[in-house]
Amino acid sequence: MANFKLIISDIKGKSVSKELKDSDASPLLGLQIGNETDASVAGLTGKLRITGGSDKSGVPMRSDVHGAARKRVLLSRGVGLQDAESGQRKRKLMRGNTISEEIYQLNCKFDGQLPVDAPTKEAPAEKPKDTKE
Repeated sequence: MANFKLIISDIKGKSVSKELKDSDASPLLGLQIGNETDASVAGLTGKLRITGGSDKSGVPMRSDVHGAARKRVLLSRGVGLQDAESGQRKRKLMRGNTISEEIYQLNCKFDGQLPVDAPTKEAPAEKPKDTKE
């Protein structure tokens, strides 16, 4: 069964992480990078846009690689290639743009603002009493 770590970012730049397991994760299977889905899978109201992800071994998804399989792709720039000089190309292992059960982490953009969790206030620590009076 599918287990996803869903990283959700909102329009203000705040992000939260949620774990989706088994039946909660099944609506995401088969979607592609750039697709929108209902945010109710993450317990939110609105839309989620899938922006990327990676598999269990850290291989990133790339929007221009079709399918769900891993492929060696010749890259000159973009996702998954950091150290290329001008005119240089490298063959790198990339994951396709379709979500499958091998995907571990999914990055999403939420169309609204994420709810702010109020920090819990702890009781102020008691001052130690002086034994000398």
